[in-house]
Amino acid sequence: MKIAFKTIAIIGKPDRQQRAEPLNQLHALLKSRGYRVNVDAGVAALLSDPPDQVLPIELLIKSVDLAIAVGGDGTLLGVARVAAMNNVPLVGVNLGTLGFLTDIPKDELEPLVSALLDGQYTEEKRLMLDAEIKRGSATIFESVALNDVVVSRGAMGTMIEFAVAVDGEFIYSLRADGLIIATPTGSTAYALSTGGPILHPSLAALTIVPISPHTLSNRPIAISSHCEVRVRVMRGVNARANFDVQSFFDLEVEDEVVIRAYPNPLRLLHPIGYSYFGMLRTKLHWNERTT
Repeated sequence: MKIAFKTIAIIGKPDRQQRAEPLNQLHALLKSRGYRVNVDAGVAALLSDPPDQVLPIELLIKSVDLAIAVGGDGTLLGVARVAAMNNVPLVGVNLGTLGFLTDIPKDELEPLVSALLDGQYTEEKRLMLDAEIKRGSATIFESVALNDVVVSRGAMGTMIEFAVAVDGEFIYSLRADGLIIATPTGSTAYALSTGGPILHPSLAALTIVPISPHTLSNRPIAISSHCEVRVRVMRGVNARANFDVQSFFDLEVEDEVVIRAYPNPLRLLHPIGYSYFGMLRTKLHWNERTT
């Protein structure tokens, strides 16, 4: 059943003045159709007309039925965690370059957003990651990620060594520049550039991808998303964990990064006619010949 939206959030990066025009265009469109529009302080500073409410991101998402991210994939990643936590559907308007996740082009903003508000959309659920860092028996950091959790070497430039276990079973120890644990969504991000496979978003799977491993026989592997992955730092200087490149945590030897599927998937809304393979052809410049 399609949702009857009443209150909508607009999210965008406030440090980009060129975003003012599409943000104002979207705000005017939503207000002309009778919606309440809430924004954060950064977006409010770029709007010509005042929104209904200005709230910090956590309260902003809790106050709405739909969130629209205006920018690039990074903008959408920044709000995905909060949207998933609150079961709020998310739409992406692309002002960036690649736009794997933000699939409404700037020059089609008004017709596609209008159609979506009229119920002409498809909803897709995207797997999220729930991660915690354990030091001894204590959890010292927690985060949620849409793309990936990355354990990598720090600024000293030396390889790190870590042990990887899946559902309590030791898999291997590895010397490398790092390790990526990616969702199907994240399989087209950092993991892809490191040689990992592309996973279709409908798959209940994760991929574990070494970054520049010392032993070339350490290859990417796909596992069930029902598995729990544990990465323990055994040796290394300035090792660090990052979560969607949105939050970071410096690791010590014997720290353990625990990754599992987050209970709530992200609800992405796409315009009618959206095709995952069509998106890949466009973004990755695949040959479009059929013969």
